[in-house]
Amino acid sequence: MNGVHFREIVMQSNSSPLKTDLFLAHYRSSDGRTQDVHEHLSAVSEMAQDFGEKIGGGSFGALAGILHDFGKYSDKFQFYIKSAVGLLKPDHPNYMEPSKWKGKVDHATAGAQWIWNNLTDSDALTCLVREILALCICSHHGGLIDCFDIDGEDRLAGRMNKADEKTHYSEACTKVDGVIDQLIVALADSAILSVSLMSILEEINAKTETKMLRTFWMGLLVRYIFSCLVDADRINSSDFENPEDTSLRYLGNYAEWESLVTCFESHISEFKSNSEMNRKRAAISDACLKKSVEQQGLYYLTVPTGGGKTLASMRFALHHAKEYQLDRIIYVIPYTSIIEQNAQEIRDVFVKDEALVGDEIVLEHHSNLLEKNDTKRNRLLSENWDAPIVFTTSVQLLETLFGGGTRGARRMHQLARSVIIFDEVQTLPVNTIHLFNNAVNFLTSVCSSTVVFCTATQPLLHAVDSKKGAVPYHPEMELVPYESLFQDFRRIEVIDERRSGGWSATEIGGQIKKQLGELESVLFIANTKKDAKRIFDETVGLALCRYHLSTSMCPAHRLDILKRVKIC
Repeated sequence: MNGVHFREIVMQSNSSPLKTDLFLAHYRSSDGRTQDVHEHLSAVSEMAQDFGEKIGGGSFGALAGILHDFGKYSDKFQFYIKSAVGLLKPDHPNYMEPSKWKGKVDHATAGAQWIWNNLTDSDALTCLVREILALCICSHHGGLIDCFDIDGEDRLAGRMNKADEKTHYSEACTKVDGVIDQLIVALADSAILSVSLMSILEEINAKTETKMLRTFWMGLLVRYIFSCLVDADRINSSDFENPEDTSLRYLGNYAEWESLVTCFESHISEFKSNSEMNRKRAAISDACLKKSVEQQGLYYLTVPTGGGKTLASMRFALHHAKEYQLDRIIYVIPYTSIIEQNAQEIRDVFVKDEALVGDEIVLEHHSNLLEKNDTKRNRLLSENWDAPIVFTTSVQLLETLFGGGTRGARRMHQLARSVIIFDEVQTLPVNTIHLFNNAVNFLTSVCSSTVVFCTATQPLLHAVDSKKGAVPYHPEMELVPYESLFQDFRRIEVIDERRSGGWSATEIGGQIKKQLGELESVLFIANTKKDAKRIFDETVGLALCRYHLSTSMCPAHRLDILKRVKIC
């Protein structure tokens, strides 16, 4: 906000006596406490500004926050909410049947109409400011609306022209309390808003070569501002209605990176270099450490299987986050079948440090969560990734960037000022490549984040059509020189044993028996669960330790089997 913060404006506004009639925003049935609109708008505005500041858009967050529930300054909304919470009884003349009116009293459009009617300068920049803010405010309940529908109708303009008797805009303008009114006027400084937007647009224009890409990045910018508003609104509303949740949130107040780095370095110092393979893993890890102090941006970690990618990439991320005082590390994995193993590996590093006990350093967010990790705190923090280290899936990440509604979108601002590691990035669906590339470029350019593509087989995401969106590539972006790595880590010889008609279960059982006579262990992977069971049955008595793994197992069972395999 060009050096001006919400708190400063509040202090100036409170210097003179102003009308502060109470209008109800929320009601807590457990103790009968009420939250007035003034309190809610002020808190959301301040929090949304803090979220927006990460990309220089704090002024947008502050104004969107102060106006998002502007329509609650109307008799109709007040009659509805008081009827819904029991403050108005059915025999009261203003009582409104809650089941009939739920979701039908529009209180989101009025704030957008205030923007539409008051930011009226004709210059293109102010018009763009007006459209962004109006769109975010009027969409904050159901998700960003399509500005134009499939028939070409301007739905945003239609929403802004919605009848006054349905939006209660004029009534809200007359009934808004004086403090909020002054805050709105102060925050709606078109010069400050335009300067903030121009700064972001200059970065977008410098990094995009076509109008199509600039427009796409603008869409991501709108979604980012929308994310700031939605998350601030949900946090404040939820914490008022469930005050016990307040103590479960961190709101960015995490353990210092220095503490996490010290703990991590202590852990890896215990590794033994008693073999050539372990020494090569250590060299990979050390190369990642050396690169961690270099500038933010996109990096590639191209390491073959067995090279210790998880710990090496986390070492880079921890030191890099410390170097630039970033907000969090987000580790993105494509499969739920391996995410719990990787998350537990990192979690085990930090539980050794008594000083970190009680801090949820590692947060898991995916659909296959172990029961012991599926705590109330984990569920609450997963709503907006409020943790220093987050393990999640590609699906959740793509939902955050592109999904409809508000659930995924509210997390997007948490991607700013972060280290984001994409493990096994080659599994990215082909039909999302350009979307993904543009999002990565936006995150690294506008959101001051660092992204790492981590895999043994890097996809050529830099070689696709640059006019539709390609990521940059230069050899200096490689965290580890990989020319000799694949030969060094070669542990597999592929022998083609295919034959016409295939192999029967009995024949495969015999082949496994033969190999067990030559080797210490055998792993057989079947196409289907049915085939796996048949082969498993054929190997009865062939080995003392015989195990079956399947994605049909619950995560706890699967981890238990893996532990037994390692011990055997």
